[in-house]
Amino acid sequence: MASTHVDDDVQPNRPAINPATALTPEEIDRLTDGIIAALKTVYDPEIPADIYELGLIYRVDINDERHVNIDMTLTAPGCPVAGEMPGWVENAVSMVEGVKSVTVNMTFDPPWDQSRMSDEARVALDMW
Repeated sequence: MASTHVDDDVQPNRPAINPATALTPEEIDRLTDGIIAALKTVYDPEIPADIYELGLIYRVDINDERHVNIDMTLTAPGCPVAGEMPGWVENAVSMVEGVKSVTVNMTFDPPWDQSRMSDEARVALDMW
């Protein structure tokens, strides 16, 4: 599995999704859609927007064995749910059909900022 980091050219709320080459395009699409849907079920309890729309997911790798490796961040390093959020993400993505295992890595490099939020999150938070 190649290790990549979010780049400046990655659009806000569009993490780099790096699938394994041995998976069929149909399987990649199905897994990607399922993983994104699962990520959209995880919310920061203090913010009425899901972590995907907030732009907290930086990278998703899917390897040949269907192991999913996720790099994510938080809105702030001192977030009260910092110890729990990776487990919520792991549990949600583990429920996607075809996913064998999940590892969630927390990173604060680069730091999250509001430019990573989608328009949907901006509307939910009234941040126009």
